[in-house]
Amino acid sequence: MRKRKLMGIALRLLIVAALIFGVVRWVGGSEPVIHATSVSPEQLLGFESKDALIPYAKLMLDKDTTAQSGLQPIVIAPKDYSNASPDAMLQTGDGEGGNAAAIRWENEKGSVEWKLNAPQAGWYELHFKYKAMPGSNASIVRGIQIDGKYPFAEAERIELERLWKDSKFPYERNEIGQQVRPSQMELVEWREKAAVHFAASSEPLLFHLEKGEHTLKLVGVREPVIIAELSFQPPKAIPSYEDYKRLHPEASGSEEWFSVLEAEHVKQKSSIAIQTDFWSEPHISPDPKGRITYNVLGGQRWRLPGEWVEWSMNVPKDGWYEIDLKAFQDYRNGFEAYRTLSIDGEVPFREMLHYGLPTKKEFVIKTLSSKEGETYSFYLTEGEHTLRLTSDSSLVQPVFLALRDTLAELADYDRHIRLLTGNYSKSGFDANIDSTRTWDMRKLDPQVEQTIAGLIKRLTDVRSYIDGLNGVDSDLSQAIKSSIALLEKMAIDVNEIPVKVNDFSTIQNNIGTWLATLTQQPLLLDYIVVRTPETDTGLKTASALSRVPYAVTDFARSFYMDYDTRKHNKEEALTVWVQRGRDYAELLRELVDQDFTPKTGIEVNINLMPNPNMLILGNAAGEVPDVALGVGESTPADYAMRDAVADLSQFPNFKEVFDRFIPGVSRSMVYDEGVYGLPEVQNFQVMFYRTDIFENLGLTAPDTWEDLFKLLPTLQENGMTMSYPKADFTTLFFQNGAEVYSPDGLHAQLTSEGGQFAFKRWTDLYKKYNLPIDIPAFFQHFRDGDIPIGIADFNTYVQLLVAAPEITGHWKIAPLPGVKQEDGTVARWSPQGVSAAVIMEKSDNKDQAWQFLDWWTSTEVQSQYASDIESFYGLEFRWNTANVEAMKSLSWPSDDLTALREQSRWAKNMPYVPGYYFLTREMEFAWNRTVMENIPAQDSLEQAQLSLQREMNRRQGNFGIKSTDNLHIPQATEPYEWEETDK
Repeated sequence: MRKRKLMGIALRLLIVAALIFGVVRWVGGSEPVIHATSVSPEQLLGFESKDALIPYAKLMLDKDTTAQSGLQPIVIAPKDYSNASPDAMLQTGDGEGGNAAAIRWENEKGSVEWKLNAPQAGWYELHFKYKAMPGSNASIVRGIQIDGKYPFAEAERIELERLWKDSKFPYERNEIGQQVRPSQMELVEWREKAAVHFAASSEPLLFHLEKGEHTLKLVGVREPVIIAELSFQPPKAIPSYEDYKRLHPEASGSEEWFSVLEAEHVKQKSSIAIQTDFWSEPHISPDPKGRITYNVLGGQRWRLPGEWVEWSMNVPKDGWYEIDLKAFQDYRNGFEAYRTLSIDGEVPFREMLHYGLPTKKEFVIKTLSSKEGETYSFYLTEGEHTLRLTSDSSLVQPVFLALRDTLAELADYDRHIRLLTGNYSKSGFDANIDSTRTWDMRKLDPQVEQTIAGLIKRLTDVRSYIDGLNGVDSDLSQAIKSSIALLEKMAIDVNEIPVKVNDFSTIQNNIGTWLATLTQQPLLLDYIVVRTPETDTGLKTASALSRVPYAVTDFARSFYMDYDTRKHNKEEALTVWVQRGRDYAELLRELVDQDFTPKTGIEVNINLMPNPNMLILGNAAGEVPDVALGVGESTPADYAMRDAVADLSQFPNFKEVFDRFIPGVSRSMVYDEGVYGLPEVQNFQVMFYRTDIFENLGLTAPDTWEDLFKLLPTLQENGMTMSYPKADFTTLFFQNGAEVYSPDGLHAQLTSEGGQFAFKRWTDLYKKYNLPIDIPAFFQHFRDGDIPIGIADFNTYVQLLVAAPEITGHWKIAPLPGVKQEDGTVARWSPQGVSAAVIMEKSDNKDQAWQFLDWWTSTEVQSQYASDIESFYGLEFRWNTANVEAMKSLSWPSDDLTALREQSRWAKNMPYVPGYYFLTREMEFAWNRTVMENIPAQDSLEQAQLSLQREMNRRQGNFGIKSTDNLHIPQATEPYEWEETDK
C-alpha cells in the first residue's frame, strides 16, 4: 500500500513537472512576421460570378449608397398581403388580440407577397417586427424577393433569431461542488430588427427600390413566425470616431470607477448554441478552486457570423467610459476574430464595426482601441445600458468568395484535363492514365499556360490579401503557398500536367478544408470591464510565474478534494451508470429528483461510466450497477449470452413498454426468446441530395436503385458522383430479402440467392458504377456540391443544419433508394443503430430497476429530456429518441419528418448471435477480395461464409449450444405502420 501511494505521489509530481515544462515552452517562441498588402477587395471580387445570384459584397462594390437624403419609411401591414401560396399556413392577427395587423405564419412552407409604393428611388433597409412561434430551437429563416427575384445571394436566407438565456443564474452545484449547467430558457417577446447577414456586411443589408410600385415576397425556409410589421427604412449613418466625439460633451475629469461584467452572466443571446465553459488558470474569474465552474463564455460555441450576446451594465453618471475585454483567441492561427459592438441597439461609431481581436496564445485584457493605439471612449448616460457583441466575418467575405470561385475554376479545369486525357478516376484506384506516355498539352489545350498562370495569380492575390488583413502569417496562407508551389511546378512543364492531375484534387482538399471554417469567428470571453478613463482596475492575466504555484495548488487539492460522486451514493438506493457526458448525467439526475423519486419513492444514484470496460470489469468483480444506460447496441445480447443481464420480458407491463419502439429496431435487443435491453436513442440512414444542383441538371431524387443507376451517368458526365458508405452491406442484403443468419441463429446464410445478388450489387457500386471508395468528409463534399447526393446518418443531418448555413433551403433528405416489390411498394429496409439500457443480472433491485426503465423510456420523460438536452447545447446535440411517440414530438421540419417516418418504417437491425463479431470482418475481407483483387463475387462470398460459420460453431460450443437448439431470431417482414396522431 505504501509503495502504491509513493508511486501515486511520484506520478503527480511528474505531471506538475510536465505542466511547468509546458509553461516554459508556451511562453517561448518567436513572433510571426508582419505582412502588408496592396491587394484590394475589388481585385479579389473582380471575377465573373458563375452563381445564379450575385453575392452581396460583389453587388455593392461600385454602388454609391451615401446620397440617401429625403427617403421616407415605407410601412407595410402584414395582414394586407396581396397573394400567398396555398401551402403557407396563415392566420390574421397575432393570436393574442393585441395586433390585428399581424399575421401568424404557422409553418415554414410557401410564400407571402405584399404590394408597396416607393415614393423615391434609393437604397433601403428592410425591418421586421416579429415574434417566434413554438418550434425547434433553430432560428427563423425567410427568403426575400423584390419584384419576383432575389436581389442577391444572401437574400435567400435571412435569419430572425430566437432569444435565449440561462434558466438559472448563479448555477447550482452538485454534491461534490461541481457546477451544473442549467437548461436554456427562450424569451418569447416582440423583437424589431433589420435584415442583416454578418457574413456579407457589418451593417443592415440594403435593397434598391426604384420609384413606383413593387412587390415584396417572403419565402418560407425554416420555422413558423408571427410578423407584426414590415417596413423599408432609410439607412442610418454611423459616424466616425472623430465625429462621434464631436457629437457629445467633451471629456472632463472623473473619479476612478470600474465594473466587471462576467461573460457567463448573459442578459440574452441569439443562439441556444452559445454556451458557457469552464477554465482553470491564475486570475480567471471566478476561480474554480479545483471544481468545475462555468466561468467563461463562447469559444467554438460562439463562432458563426451573426451570433450575438448581450450583457447589462450600469454606470454611475453621465460621462465617457472605456471598455476592456478579457479574451482568449487562439483557435485559428494568424486570423483575427471579429466582433461588431453596439450599445443600446446602436453601433456608436464606425470603428466598432468588425472590430478585430488578434490571435494570442493566452487570455489577454485588451482595451478597445485603434490599430495605432488610440483608446476608444464611449459616452454613456447614467443608468442601465445594454452591450452587445456580434460575431462578424464580413471582412473575410472577399477571401471566401474569391477562394470559392478559384476552387470551382480548379475543379472545372480538373474535369477538363481528365476528359482530354481519359483519366476519370479521382480515387487513385485503377487510374486510367499512362505515366510513361508523352503529352502535347499545348495542342490539346492551347490555353493551358494562361489558365495555370491565371490560377497562380489569383491564389497569390488571395494570399497577399489574407496576410495584409491579418497582419501576420496564417495557416491558410501557408496552405495557399503550398498550392501555388504545385501549380508553379505544372507551369514549368505543362506536358506533365496529365501525370500530375491529382495535384488539382490535392489543392482543392488543402484549401477546401480551410474554406469550411474561414467565416467562423470563435472567441472566448472571461469578462468585460467598463471603467472611467485612466482607472487602474488591478485586474491581471496569467503569467508564466503565476502558473507554477497555481498548478502546485491544484496538485495539492487532488489529495484531499472529493471528485468521486460514487462516494455520495445513498445506501439501498438504485444505482444507475450512464455511459455519456457529464451534462447528460446531470440532467438525468435532475429529472429523477424532480419526477421519478417523488412519484415512486425510489432513491437513485446516478454515476458516470466514461469507459464501457468499467461494466465488464465491474461484472467480473461483482460490483455492478442495477441499471446501465447508453451501452452499445450489441451489449444486451452479448451480455445475455453470458447471463450477465436480466431478461426484461419477465417484468409486468413489458409488452406495453416494448411497444414504444419500432420492432425492427428492437430486434437487436433480443436473444434466445429473451429481451435484454430497451433502445434509448437511435441513428438513421437517409438519402441527402442538393435540390439546387438536381434542378440545374434536370434530375429528381431517386426512389429505387434502378432510378439511382439511371442518374449516375448524368452526375459523372458533369464531374460529380454519389457517396455510399462502403461498410454498409446490411441495407442491400435486407432490401433484397436476404438474412445473414438462419431463423434458428445457428447458421450463416450469406450465400443465399438474395445474399449473392446483394453482395454483387454492393461491390458493383465501386467496380461498375465507379463510386468513390473513400470519402473522408462527405459533409464537406456535399456542401461544396461535387458530391450532391449521398447516403449518410443522423450526425450528417445535424451537421448540415448547424454548420452549412449557406446551403440552407438547397438540400433535402429522402428515404433510401429501395427495391420495388410486386405489389408496387418500395422496400427500404435498413438498420438504425441504437444505444440501449439494460438491467444487470446481479442486481438486487430488479423490480425497482424495471420501474426506472419504464419511467425513463416513457413518451413524456423522453420528450422532456430531448427538449432539455437540446437546450443545453443546441440543435447539434439533438436527442434522437427511439420512443416513436416522443420522436414525433420533436420539432422536425415537416418535409424531413415525412422522410424520417417513411425510412423508420423499414428499420431492421441486425440480430446478435454467438460469433456475430466475425461478420463485419469477413464481409470487409470479401469486399476487398472482389473489388481490389478482382476475385469473383461468388467465390469471395463463399470464403466469408465458411469463416463466419467456423467462428459461430466455435462460440456455440463455448456457450453449450447444441445443433438441435433454436435461438429464435425475430423476423421483420412487414414495415412498421405509424399511427396518425400527429400534431
